[in-house]
Amino acid sequence: MSAFTGTGALARLIVRRDRVLLPIWMLLLGLLPLSLASGTAQLYPTDAGRQGYIDNLAGNPMLLLFYGTKPDNASLGALIYWRSATGMVIMALIGVLFVIRHTRVEEEAGRRELLGATVVGRHAPVAAALATISCASVLVGALVTLGMISQHTPAGGAAAMGLAWACAGILFGAVGAAAAQLSEGAGAARGIGVAIVGVAFGVRGAGDVAGGGLSWLSWVSPLGWIYHVRAYAGDHWWVFAVIAAAVLAVTALALRLSARRDVGAGLLPPKLGPASAGPGLASPLALAWRLHRGSLYGWLIGLGIVGGLLFGGVAKTSGDLLADNEQLKQIMERLGGASGAGDVFIAGSLGLGAIAVAAYGISAALRMRTEEAALRSEALLATGVSRLRWAASHLVFAFLGPTLVMVVTGLAAGLLYGTATGAVGRELPRVLAGALVQLPAIWLLAALTVAVFGLAPRRAPAIGWAALSLCVILGQVGAALQLSQALLDVSPFTHIPHVPGGPVAAAPLLVLTAITVALVVAGLAGFRRRDVPIT
Repeated sequence: MSAFTGTGALARLIVRRDRVLLPIWMLLLGLLPLSLASGTAQLYPTDAGRQGYIDNLAGNPMLLLFYGTKPDNASLGALIYWRSATGMVIMALIGVLFVIRHTRVEEEAGRRELLGATVVGRHAPVAAALATISCASVLVGALVTLGMISQHTPAGGAAAMGLAWACAGILFGAVGAAAAQLSEGAGAARGIGVAIVGVAFGVRGAGDVAGGGLSWLSWVSPLGWIYHVRAYAGDHWWVFAVIAAAVLAVTALALRLSARRDVGAGLLPPKLGPASAGPGLASPLALAWRLHRGSLYGWLIGLGIVGGLLFGGVAKTSGDLLADNEQLKQIMERLGGASGAGDVFIAGSLGLGAIAVAAYGISAALRMRTEEAALRSEALLATGVSRLRWAASHLVFAFLGPTLVMVVTGLAAGLLYGTATGAVGRELPRVLAGALVQLPAIWLLAALTVAVFGLAPRRAPAIGWAALSLCVILGQVGAALQLSQALLDVSPFTHIPHVPGGPVAAAPLLVLTAITVALVVAGLAGFRRRDVPIT
């Protein structure tokens, strides 16, 4: 029997398990450049207009950190490749997390050992996960290519851009496969993989921001290689040979590491805890804190601090751009602002950030389903802990966690924006209010997940993520597709007041909060009455 026997069957199993989430993220990412290109083409139809836009953005070091060095020309394709660079970072993160989900998580749950007792080769699980993420990444790249060609950009540049996006997912999928061999816990493996992406992003960004004698740093980072494809601005096809060699090397490393360890074990020795639990684990809430704290820290740093500083740091520059372009100002007003140019950008950015934070709320609520499916909740509920008390310990993080992230985001953005404008005392409370008004919409999506968990637990992940995806689609492309207002109103984010800059109506916030409470009550009532566990 070959070490790769059963790869095809496992790949089909992965596709079946992710038949809802896989198409959603592929479509969202694949259509992102098209959405950006169609809007930009209308706002900046000439090279001169696009060049001025590029020069203004490139003057902000914070934007260089995210977008990289500015393109060598002002064509529409070059501008979109530069502006959508963060999409490739998202592809890298998905590649890492996807492969870890279908390798290390399967081992941690004990399913890998059961499959290993059948006709499945040693390397088949890793190969199947890599094959699936590679095919999905290629399809995303194909969507990106076709979308850019539809905007009348050169086919060669579109192909280079699509292939660069695909390579981000494939390369870091291999990184995820290697990270999965190091630790016996999925959480630690995710931490290692995400840390590698973060370091790659930071090193690449440092090289691009510093420039001059330190520009070589961007070539040290694997993300830097992908950025340096320079689609529409040189089309450096030879970079793909470097990326392909790296994929082969990291994949070979992952397979070699996999062959050196036992199933369920990791190469790094686990850190042993104390023989008896301390007082910090004396309650369900304390246990929930241990389970949720890593995600909470990550969101606080990633979006709360870094995102907040980005929103506040870029607001003044973007506000100047909005003031000079009435069409762009009108679009940003639809996203979330109604007065000054800086307010328009801040409100729109906070609205986009709120959708991201809603993903954290859904993920935290789904932790209950994860604990139940892994049979850990049953052992806890067999003690004196009631179902409602156990559920409430997780709901604290599903609702208060996003609240804390939005508070930190508003404070960071308000401080930096106020410093840039010289009016911290005025701008800080206004920006913080803009962050806080997003909370009812965020809570509603988390509450919907809780309701489905209580009433139909197997469907909770699919419905929770599908609801978020619908909000993203309606919010980002709904207006461009001229969808009816009744359909746009399906998204709770449509009803959020445009703050700072616009009037605040209490009625929509109260209605969204009331729906949230009703959904949570329904979910908890269903959870009290159904069997536990449902696997």
